[in-house]
Amino acid sequence: MRVMVIVKATSQSEAGKMPSTELLAAMGNFNEELVKAGVMLAGEGLHPSSKGKRVRFSGSQRTVIDGPFPETKELIAGFWLWQVKSMEEAVEWVRRCPNPMEGDSDIEIRPVFEADDFGAEFTPELRAQEDRLRAKVEDAGKR
Repeated sequence: MRVMVIVKATSQSEAGKMPSTELLAAMGNFNEELVKAGVMLAGEGLHPSSKGKRVRFSGSQRTVIDGPFPETKELIAGFWLWQVKSMEEAVEWVRRCPNPMEGDSDIEIRPVFEADDFGAEFTPELRAQEDRLRAKVEDAGKR
């Protein structure tokens, strides 16, 4: 199963405070373990929401909202995409993770939808389209 592991933002990360050399080294070592175990598919840190934008959808109307966004507890500071055998395995990996922030912090783990999760609405034609797109994305990543 694939899971997205979400590092929640804090007031410090939203203020643009960069991690220490020690934390960067610890995270680098943790990421190395994930890669060696074949767990890590992707992972990145994100700039604060002050550098971001949101697009609000209301019917056919689109409204662009500039950051920063007010609710820090709802924001994301970084993520990983992992391939694990179970949610329990993902939890065990997160327990081994260095604290991604200087103070209290939260990491959320969410399963990624797989094709079978969508049921009959995901027709054979839509599955074929998805397979073609995934193949193109994988091919682009090899360049």
